[in-house]
Parts: sequence; C-alpha cells; structure tokens
Amino acid sequence: MGHPDETDRSRQHEDRVHDTSAGPAAAVVVVGIDGSGTSWDALCLACGETRRLGGRTVAVFVGSTSAAASATAAASFTGTAAIYGAMQQTITDQAEELGDQVLGYAREHGVDLAFVHAQGDTATELLRIAGSGHADLIVVGRSTKARHHLAGSLGRRLVGRRNAPVIVVVP
Repeated sequence: MGHPDETDRSRQHEDRVHDTSAGPAAAVVVVGIDGSGTSWDALCLACGETRRLGGRTVAVFVGSTSAAASATAAASFTGTAAIYGAMQQTITDQAEELGDQVLGYAREHGVDLAFVHAQGDTATELLRIAGSGHADLIVVGRSTKARHHLAGSLGRRLVGRRNAPVIVVVP
C-alpha cells in the first residue's frame, strides 16, 4: 500500500458498511469499537461529539488478521483448514452482533452512524478509514491489557501516525 490516502482494492480492504445516514454530514468522527467497556465509552463520547458538531459517527470494528494467521499456521501443522474458516466465521458473527448493538444505540440516541467491519491491523485500518472519510476526530478506548502498557497501545500508535486529532478515552 502506498500513500495512506490511496484506496487499497485488495480483498482485505473490502469493508462491510452498514450505513443509516440521511445525507452528507458536516463533521466525521471515527471510533474504534470491539465490544469492550472502554470501546463503548469511546462510542458514547464519539456520538456526543457527533451530535455537538452536527455530523456523523463511523464506528469501526477491525477483525484481527493476526488471529487468523495463527489459525492458518496451526492448520498447516495439523493438516486441517477448518480452523481458519471457523475463526473467520466467529469474527464475522462477532462483527454482525456488535454492529446490531451499535446501530441500535445510534437509533436510540438520534445519531447518524455508519458501522464498518474491516480486517487487518487495527491502527492501520482506523487510520485508513479516517483518511478516506476525511475524519475530523478519531476516538478509541484505552486498552486494559497490561502488555499494552509495555509494548504500546492502540492509542499510542494512532497518536504517532494520526490523520486527525485522537482522543483516548480512559474509564
């Protein structure tokens, strides 16, 4: 992939978008959502900013390709490809359930929202979607995993390569 504003047409970047918009919006807020408590806090903040700015929220769930790669490696050693397919189906099911919950929240709170299910590295995908949608703000929840305090969190990675201002919500 070249410049971050270029569109990657590979299968990995064929996002599944559920759009409830009524038309163009003034401001775009991109928020990472994975179902954790901190990501729901981030969604609430993003929706509040969307209402305040008169724009729309783009909620992004990124299915990790590292889990799928691990499953593929395991499958090559055991001789079964069913593990990879089951893992992909689990990620798709999780995305659909989360998408329904997010869209329901948006309807209840009168927020213009699109839900995007992407695959790949979370920081890279959030930045790609924020860039392609000309986002005014990126919001994520703070990681609660101890290893991220040592190895670097999503928020830290986004701040280092941001295309828009980044807010990391701390519970």
